[in-house]
Amino acid sequence: MKWLYSPPAAIRRMYKNFYWESEVDKILLTFDDGPIPETTESILKILSDLKIRALFFCVGENIEKYPSLAKEIVAEGHKIGNHTYNHADLLFARKEYLREQVNKFETISKEVFGTGSTYFRPPKGRIPTLNRFYNSFDHKFIMWDLLTRDYKNDLNIVKFAVQNYLKKNSIVVLHDSVKSKNIIIDSIKIVAEYSEKSGFIFGEPSECLK
Repeated sequence: MKWLYSPPAAIRRMYKNFYWESEVDKILLTFDDGPIPETTESILKILSDLKIRALFFCVGENIEKYPSLAKEIVAEGHKIGNHTYNHADLLFARKEYLREQVNKFETISKEVFGTGSTYFRPPKGRIPTLNRFYNSFDHKFIMWDLLTRDYKNDLNIVKFAVQNYLKKNSIVVLHDSVKSKNIIIDSIKIVAEYSEKSGFIFGEPSECLK
C-alpha cells in the first residue's frame, strides 16, 4: 500500500536525476493543476496565515484563463512550475509532443510573468518514457516523497498518508483543483499540524531544490 503514497526506492533509483525529496531537512509543499477560481485564493490565504512558501505546478491553459490568479501566486512569494500546457498524459509521449507541451507552457509563462519556469512535473507523475528526455530540457524534474491523494476528496485518506509517510524532508503533493476543493484547506492544516507536532519545518523551493 505504501507505493500509493510514496514512490518505491526502485523507481527512485531508475530516475535518480529527478528530485524525490527535499535537499534539506525541510518539507516542501507543492500544488498541482491550478490556478482555478474555486481553490487558488483560499490556498494562498491559508499559506499566508501559516507563513509557508510553496511551489505551484500550474497548467498552461489555466494560466491563460486566469492570469490574474497566476500572478497572485507569484505576488504572494510562491514559485510556478511547468505542469504542461493542458495536463497532458506523457506516459508514452513522443519527444516532439513532450517538447510541444513544455514549450507552449513556457511561452505562456513568459507572456504572463515575464520569465520561464525552472521546475517541471509530469502530470500524474507518469514518467516511464521521460528519463531519456531528461537532458533535453533545462528544467529540474520534481517528483515527490508524499502523495496525499487529496483528489479522492476524503480527509481520512489524507490523514493516513500524512501520519504514516510524512518525513522531515518530504516533497508533498496537494492539488489546486476542483477534485480537492472540498477538503484542500483541511488537508493543508493536517500537514501543518502534524509537521508541528513532529518538529518538522517547511522550506521554500529555492532551498529545498538546490
